[in-house]
Amino acid sequence: MMNFVAIDFETASSERNSACSVAVVDIQNGRMVSSYNTLIKPPSMDFEAGNIEINGITPEMVADAPTFADIYPRLREMMENRMVTAHNAPFDMGVMRSCIWQYHLPKIKFDTCCTVQISRKVWPELTNHKLNTLGDFFKISFTHHDALDDAKVCAKIPLVAGRTIDAPDIYSLLDKIGIKARPFKC
Repeated sequence: MMNFVAIDFETASSERNSACSVAVVDIQNGRMVSSYNTLIKPPSMDFEAGNIEINGITPEMVADAPTFADIYPRLREMMENRMVTAHNAPFDMGVMRSCIWQYHLPKIKFDTCCTVQISRKVWPELTNHKLNTLGDFFKISFTHHDALDDAKVCAKIPLVAGRTIDAPDIYSLLDKIGIKARPFKC
């Protein structure tokens, strides 16, 4: 059965350590069993106008939010020793890594894979493999750049891909389409 975690970060600026929102969706036996979603107060309150325009998160919204260090124990509990998927994983894993470094937090161990790569292999006929395009393809109505909505759509990609190519679990799916899981490096 499909067992993995999907994660999505939103950032306040182009700085990778500027996470201002995160959502994690836990998939067990092919079903969402829990989710976690929170705003985050970044180490610097320098929000870029372009980021605010994309995700709608302002400095005022996160002024009293927890820091990444505050929420890290919860993230670690959900992600440690799991497969963690993200749509454009290099971005989200870069945010995770930078936030861990920012606060000198203990390392975390998990495997990761990118749902953009999965979607390109399974549905090469799509115009592009952006999350909103895949949401339309799956007929899912969602608010793009809302971390929880994005994480849920991200989670849907391996679930539907697994059914499409008859892969019973995430590692079988990756093997069948020629993608390697990568250990998270911190």
